[in-house]
Amino acid sequence: LSVTDNGVSFSVEGPEDAQITVEMEAETEYKVLLDGVNVGHMTTNLGGKLSFSVELEKTEDVAVEIVKA
Repeated sequence: LSVTDNGVSFSVEGPEDAQITVEMEAETEYKVLLDGVNVGHMTTNLGGKLSFSVELEKTEDVAVEIVKA
């Protein structure tokens, strides 16, 4: 896990798909990258929660990067 002023990055692994929820800044837009591929921009809610899914069945692990847009 690596945390900076602009976001976080970490690796996810497991035997099946995973639902990830992280706490970031409230009402802020972030860009989510999975293995370097931009999967879109997401905006956190009032509590700062950001949720997304990661497909793990076809790979050993996935690099996740979440940065302020």
